[in-house]
Amino acid sequence: MNNWILNLPVLWIGALILAGTYLATAGIYLLVTKLAVGDRAVAFKSISPGMLPPIATIFALLVGFLAAQDWNQRERASAAVNREASSLRAVVLLAAAFPGEPESRLRQLVHDYIQDAVAREWPAMARQDVNLTIVPPTLTQVLRLVLSLTPQKDGQIAAQREMVASLGSALDARRQRIILSGSSLDWVKWTVLYVLAGLTLITIAMVHSGNPTANRIILGIFGTGVGVAVLLIVSHSRAFTGEMGVTPSVLLQVMPEADP
Repeated sequence: MNNWILNLPVLWIGALILAGTYLATAGIYLLVTKLAVGDRAVAFKSISPGMLPPIATIFALLVGFLAAQDWNQRERASAAVNREASSLRAVVLLAAAFPGEPESRLRQLVHDYIQDAVAREWPAMARQDVNLTIVPPTLTQVLRLVLSLTPQKDGQIAAQREMVASLGSALDARRQRIILSGSSLDWVKWTVLYVLAGLTLITIAMVHSGNPTANRIILGIFGTGVGVAVLLIVSHSRAFTGEMGVTPSVLLQVMPEADP
């Protein structure tokens, strides 16, 4: 699926999908109607309507499977972003145990990291153009700074230990969201979905070829159902792309203010 389509508002995506579905449905109707003459018309009318429920059921199960996969990936991506934000918030709060220059420096580095993630990584994840080979330099600097601190009291020792653990959690959450940003439905699943939809439409057109008005109504209803189902899958097919994608709003909420 092209990035430009996925980045459109959901209503526009739905309009494009429905237009394509109706066009394909009209083509199937015209083709079957043209072929339904003579012996072929008799053969089409002899097709049992009992074929429709099994094919439609398989199509519905596939739609449910693909939609569940999309929703599961989105939930995991949202959980990863929330965990990353919570870990960074913990670092900012624990930095108060080292007042003065260390606290100010830690807050500034966390601010810069979140700013870079929002400005650079999120658009790259939406394009599926980011990988784990690039280590965030600002977060690495935060970890080095925390490890270089010399705690003087028990409270500072505990704070340093918790900050190291929180930074490890933030790095792991970042890895998870980057991995999930590269996940999407492969061409085999899309092909099977479209083939099943096409077979169902063809079967409907054949079974009702003797009644053109009823045929058009039923094809229109099922075609609309196919379009809506595809819209549901497409709009959630990438965790960080499009209007329904996971946003960095939670990270922005925990971003500390930059030093003037």
